[in-house]
Amino acid sequence: MNKFFLILSCLALNAYTKDLDTNNSLIDFYGKSETKINIVIKDNIDIQDKVTSAGSLALKDNVAVKNAFIIQRLIDSDFHISGKANLSEWANFRSENSVSGWSSIGGQTTHVLDSKYNPCGSSSGSAVAVASGLVDIAIGTETNGSISCPSSINGIIGFKPTVGLVSRSGIVPIASSQDTAGPMGKTLKIVAKTLEAISGYDPDDKATYLIPDDFDFNFLEVTNNKRLDDIRFGLLNADNQNPQVLELHKEIKSIVKKLGGEVVDIDDDRIYPDEAEYFILLYEFRVGLQKYLETSSSSMRNLEDVIKFNDENKNTVMPYFGQDIFFQSLESDSYIQYMWSRYKIKNSYKATLRLLEEYDLDAFIGLTRGPAWKINYNGGDWPAMQENIRFSSGGFAAHNGMPHITIPFFKIDNFPIGISIIGKRWDDKEILKFAAAIDSKSTDQPTIIDVRSLDEVKTGIIEGAVHIEWTEIGKEIKNLDIPRDYPLYLYCRSGNRSGKAIAILEEMGFTNLTNIGGILDAAQLVEKKIVKYSE
Repeated sequence: MNKFFLILSCLALNAYTKDLDTNNSLIDFYGKSETKINIVIKDNIDIQDKVTSAGSLALKDNVAVKNAFIIQRLIDSDFHISGKANLSEWANFRSENSVSGWSSIGGQTTHVLDSKYNPCGSSSGSAVAVASGLVDIAIGTETNGSISCPSSINGIIGFKPTVGLVSRSGIVPIASSQDTAGPMGKTLKIVAKTLEAISGYDPDDKATYLIPDDFDFNFLEVTNNKRLDDIRFGLLNADNQNPQVLELHKEIKSIVKKLGGEVVDIDDDRIYPDEAEYFILLYEFRVGLQKYLETSSSSMRNLEDVIKFNDENKNTVMPYFGQDIFFQSLESDSYIQYMWSRYKIKNSYKATLRLLEEYDLDAFIGLTRGPAWKINYNGGDWPAMQENIRFSSGGFAAHNGMPHITIPFFKIDNFPIGISIIGKRWDDKEILKFAAAIDSKSTDQPTIIDVRSLDEVKTGIIEGAVHIEWTEIGKEIKNLDIPRDYPLYLYCRSGNRSGKAIAILEEMGFTNLTNIGGILDAAQLVEKKIVKYSE
């Protein structure tokens, strides 16, 4: 391809990509490369000569004078920065009534499956950009849940590293005790490759000084692991008695057992230090934000300036929720209370280590978060979440600085639910290895197709199966957008029509096809229930 046609091709690709952002995941789009790994960056991370807004109009003039440490690492590792992702304004740390995925500078990012639903936050745009196929990898940041929640809810892999493994210099902060950047991607391999690129010592971030001297940064090498032999996990939220949660917990245990490991119920008697954690965030936000702003190009120099700007522009900056957290942060200036809160968090990590030791655990496992809730501008996320099944696994990992990965695996009400694996600090490579085995179980699972007539299917269908009548298989299979070598299981009433459907698919080039017979035998074979069909 000559240079002229290459330029035309890139222009067409970039225009096409921008048009595809139907969920408003991006604040800015810089174009895509045909030769490098395209990556989207959450807009609280500095990219030289680009605005870093944290989603706020107050920082609309904050043009970064240099790249954040991790941005330079990405560029040096042959990544192409394709754009800035929208986020929950100020990383969801402006109001207790905030709406995840909304920012005054970027508007509302919506869920990849339904625009009426919230994508979770605060790394909303990063998750949706990957889930919608704009890019295969993005960078998010997390203080508590901001990588794991949107990753789980949008059905992608998200990795929150041990705090200190990845530099925070050049990132708009919430709290130095808990903040970290991390990769959010379509596959475990690209997540591991990206983590290799951004991890490491940064002289401008003291947290990275704690990286062990013998730490192994070769994350990619464990992504082919497919076994969990002799690995013991403690089940988080084991006392949740919701029937759907109980069923998914049962499936987690079954999956791990088939992979050679074990999941045990634990008596999790840890007391969540919510007041201590919140005070630390409030205290460190005020201090950290001022430090960031003083060296930035923004006209804002401290939190008071931001509050004043918001008051003066409240119709555009605060149409749905206020800045109550900002006011609380100004008032949270007691150093004694801060140090007492740090002590409480230190004890929380000790309790977590004791739990791991008591049950002889390698890591924790559980359901990440979810499912998605409807966008609610009248009261914010919290009241909207009350209408759904609620569970969460990442709180202790967040305030204790522990690595946490979520892998898409289940669905509730047709929305994705991830499996979380959480390990001790600096066990990042180990939990990636464990996640690879779980992920292999997910990616190897065949698509099950019911080829009976619609009237027959209305009497019951195997859980998770897709309905395509056998006479329409040649046309409708294209809508599934699956590779020709992907495993497909087909069934009908007796196995006759599924055999005919397989013959059609073989002529189309599909190579991994299995006729699993009639519905009753098929359900037993795949170990799934026959459930009511819903169109």
